[in-house]
Amino acid sequence: MTVVAVFNQKGGVGKTTTTFNLAGALARQERHPYAIDLDPQSHLTLASGIRNLSGPESIFSFFQQSTPLASLVREVEPGIRLVGASLDLSKVDALYGADVSMTRRLRAGLEEAGWMNGPPVLIDCCPMLGVLTLNALMAADHILIPVSADFLSLQGVHRINAALDVLERRGTRKFFRRVVVTRYDSRRKLSFRIYRELVDTFPGIVCETRIHEAVALAESPMHAKDIFAYAPSSQGAVDYRSLLQELDACGFLGTTADAPAEARA
Repeated sequence: MTVVAVFNQKGGVGKTTTTFNLAGALARQERHPYAIDLDPQSHLTLASGIRNLSGPESIFSFFQQSTPLASLVREVEPGIRLVGASLDLSKVDALYGADVSMTRRLRAGLEEAGWMNGPPVLIDCCPMLGVLTLNALMAADHILIPVSADFLSLQGVHRINAALDVLERRGTRKFFRRVVVTRYDSRRKLSFRIYRELVDTFPGIVCETRIHEAVALAESPMHAKDIFAYAPSSQGAVDYRSLLQELDACGFLGTTADAPAEARA
């Protein structure tokens, strides 16, 4: 089993879209994934069709009241086990920012729930390196970094990589990383230049699969459907199926021991 944190400090790069559709692809293979929404904006929760989730019903209750994760799970189509978010999550940094031990709270919760030895767990991180994201990073051994095909996102990868290096030096384990380029437009030379620069700068960890810019990917959350339910023949569906296949082939969604050496760069 693998816990994957989907993280980028820049917004608008397809972080939630990637979490949602990878979970959907896994569910369609009957791999029964867990998806945890760790962003106060609750976009993963909304995309799953859940509106107005209260604090006691969301993962905020896990942090504030030590509510077991298993009791917060809601099964959503097509078989994703979701732990949803609420706006109350925005209080976590203010409440627990001074407590260093709180950054390991989620990992302890996953172990208590028995999810460390089960189906894949995907965590949709908020775009800030605070208590919530540190919880995700401390719980995960695998980090998936969506990067949109633009100059500013490219610069952000360097900062993320540096932050992960610092966390590795302070801890006792390595983060297995993969970068996936999103919002790729094959008609634009800039998209290809960004992709090539990423491959050259971060050899071995950039996915060959690129997620193309597509209207269907933007529209599907409005209908509480992943791309496979909303537009199964679309380019977006093709891309996310390909991404799952690539991540499986390189061992990224296997156990930590299965991860290939190049994923540890």
